[in-house]
Amino acid sequence: MERWVGYAVVSMLFAGFTSVVAKQGLQGISAELGLTVRTLFVAIFILLFAAQAVPLSSLQTLHGRNLLWLGLSGVTTAISWVFYYKALKAGDVATVALIDKGSVVVAMLLAWLVLREQISVRMLLGAGLIVSGLLVIARK
Repeated sequence: MERWVGYAVVSMLFAGFTSVVAKQGLQGISAELGLTVRTLFVAIFILLFAAQAVPLSSLQTLHGRNLLWLGLSGVTTAISWVFYYKALKAGDVATVALIDKGSVVVAMLLAWLVLREQISVRMLLGAGLIVSGLLVIARK
């Protein structure tokens, strides 16, 4: 197995935990306050991680184009998190998480349009299954 696949599996596992522990943390508080507290923890953790993992010399390789695209990624992440937490506060974890995972299909389409990545028949089939699962679980 390639290393990046292992990283993706670990990411998947922790993302699954994230929704459940976040729902627990939202009890008795607003989604906005919960998101704010969570984001502070994320920021502190990432800064500590960067202090250990990112050599200062690598900052010289950072360009305006990197800042632009990573900044845009940060804005889209923030918007996603705001609405995810609003949905999580009101809805069932499994349904909210599944709808959120529909982002795989959005990412696939955007990667095809913007990055010119190829979409295979296998990927189309998988995307169709994701959308089908989303419709089955989200429908009550």
